[in-house]
This record gives sequence, C-alpha cells and structure tokens, in this order.
Amino acid sequence: MCGRFVRTSETRVILREFDAGGGVDIAPSYNVAPSQVVAAIVNKDDKRELVLCRWGFVPHWAKDISAVNKAINARAETVAANRAFSVAFKDHRCLIAANGFYEWRRGPGTKTPVFIRLKSAASTPFGFAGLYSTRPGAGGGVLHTCTIITTTANALIGKIHHRMPVIIHRCDYGLWLGHEADAMSGLLRPYPDDEMEAAYVSTMVNSTKNNSPECIEPIKII
Repeated sequence: MCGRFVRTSETRVILREFDAGGGVDIAPSYNVAPSQVVAAIVNKDDKRELVLCRWGFVPHWAKDISAVNKAINARAETVAANRAFSVAFKDHRCLIAANGFYEWRRGPGTKTPVFIRLKSAASTPFGFAGLYSTRPGAGGGVLHTCTIITTTANALIGKIHHRMPVIIHRCDYGLWLGHEADAMSGLLRPYPDDEMEAAYVSTMVNSTKNNSPECIEPIKII
C-alpha cells in the first residue's frame, strides 16, 4: 500500500514540471498522511490544472461521507471494475505530485521506516497514478477527494513490502490524463527498480506530527 509520502517541491515547481495551471498553492510536506490535502493534477477541458484534494477517496454516489470508507489506495488489478472506482477510472484520473514515499519493513517485533524515491526526484516531482472525485463541500464550495493506485512491488520495493504505488512515467502524463480509459492498463505496472533508491530513515516519521527534512535523512542505504 501507500500510506505516507513526501512532497518537497514548491507549487511553482509542480506547475512547471506537470505543465499545469491553477490558482492554488500548497506548502511542501515531508510527511503527507491520509485525510490531508494533496496536490493533484487533473485534466479540465483538455488543459492540466492543479487542484487540492483530500487524500481519502469518496465515491460520487456516496450520500453520507462520514459513513463510507475513505479509500487511500485502489488496486491496479481491480480498479477498472471496482464499484467505488470504476467511474473515476474512466473519467477522473489524476496525477498526485510527490518526491518520494515511505514504507515500513517488518522484522521480528519491529517495523522500520524506509524512504523511497526516484533517483531523479531529489528536487523534481513525479506523479502517482491517482483517481479523484468531486462533490459539494460542507457549507458550500467543492470537495475533491482522491486515492493512489497501487500495484505489485518491483525487485527493490519487494525487499520491503509486496505492494507499491503506481508511478507514471513523465512521457505518459498526457496519456494518463487523456480520455481513453481502455489504454490505461499498460501504465499500471511497477516502476523500474534500477531507477529508484531506498534508505532506512528515523522512526520520527511514524508520527504525523513530525514534518521536517530530518524525516528523510538516510540512516542506511538499502
């Protein structure tokens, strides 16, 4: 699964790298957690736009937000047919801007946090494959919610966990945000492990109250 990630890039960098517009701003975060607001790039009238989404997908048909499971992840293998996600997979795909993500490696009585990123993503954001939903917000306005799609782990991530988030290659951003859902299955695959790196980091990341560069400082390279 993907339950925590990092977005260190400033808004202007995200807009540039995803070739997007939008009049919103979002601060960098070293410890993005479910229910928090994330930066999502969507296709609106064939133009890319940055919108703010709450991480935890609420299906368009859900009448009572408090009564539904706000899914933070959707499985690549079933997302197209799953009742909660099928409409969004067809019409509301997005890219969720990130610079890396966390996973926890289980050991005898322990779980050790690991920070994972693309070798090219120290200062350049990449896009998780995501889905978003839009509904009226409390007290007026619009509420966007989103989920991150996961797939089987590549060789590197497999040392840590059996699942990983789907990362869309930069050259495929237009395809993922396009209109042909039938062409999407080929994009929902593990990212090449030789283009990624991972390191053990401090357990301070276990608490969402901790949000500083120290969260991603490597202790030992994997």
